[in-house]
Amino acid sequence: MNDDALLRELGEELDDAGLRGSFLVRDLRSGAELAIDPDLEFPSASLVKVPLVAATLERIRTGELDGARPVLVEPGEAVVGPTGTSQFRHPARIAVEDLLYLAVALSDNTAADTLFGLTPPDRVAAMLGEWGVRGITVRHAIRELSDTVAERLDPAEKHLAQTLAIGSGTVGRGHPIPQLDVTRGSSGSARAFVDLAQALWTPSRIHPDVAARVRELMRLNLLRQRLAPEFSSDASVWSSKTGTLLNLRHEFGVVEHSDGGLFAVAALTESRVPAVSQPGAEALMARVARAMRDQLRR
Repeated sequence: MNDDALLRELGEELDDAGLRGSFLVRDLRSGAELAIDPDLEFPSASLVKVPLVAATLERIRTGELDGARPVLVEPGEAVVGPTGTSQFRHPARIAVEDLLYLAVALSDNTAADTLFGLTPPDRVAAMLGEWGVRGITVRHAIRELSDTVAERLDPAEKHLAQTLAIGSGTVGRGHPIPQLDVTRGSSGSARAFVDLAQALWTPSRIHPDVAARVRELMRLNLLRQRLAPEFSSDASVWSSKTGTLLNLRHEFGVVEHSDGGLFAVAALTESRVPAVSQPGAEALMARVARAMRDQLRR
């Protein structure tokens, strides 16, 4: 099957499943790529934690921050989230470098916001610009992602937040829910996040020591229900970061093959199905990304 026919077929599968997405797979050795709406912009959700961690590591490298410095994390300041310090009940002192691990490997929202307190969103955005990584906006801390209508509803009513998220967007990607409005929230496209992955995995303006640590943290990612089942094997290593917000499900990362193959993958999606749990959508995201990678690899 040729590239155009494959992409058309995959696009139809996504649409039949109620998904709209921005997909890009790039061979980091040759530069060849396949894409489905790669420049379509989405709110980035937790994907923003990767540039946050990279910017904080750069400040540690230059001596602006002490990575061993303990920071007090107070439960009363916790951000809504299912993992890490967001579930702590007691104050804890955690070193800055350990907060980096929690923010990426566990997608710990409170750890990420503690880091944003040290390296604010505008500083992260400025560093992305200095590194030549375009198309990723960083406008706010993670706390704002936790203040949606979904948090004000009982568990049995969560589908109502999904319905509102699905039915209220504008053609220009605006939305009455601020976190879903790409003109107000942190955002990016599949192309932008693949560009970031390329800057982390191949020589770029990002310092090699910083890039190496970010790669290591992404390799340690424990949230592996989305793309990982299609990219992890005994002959490959999958390093990534996920992002989830209401009807949005994202992941970007890099698969390194034992034969030397190196592919950056980004899959950013929004669902038209008003359900909180959608394992089928996550499996389809992975199959689409895998099919695109397989086509490039051939």
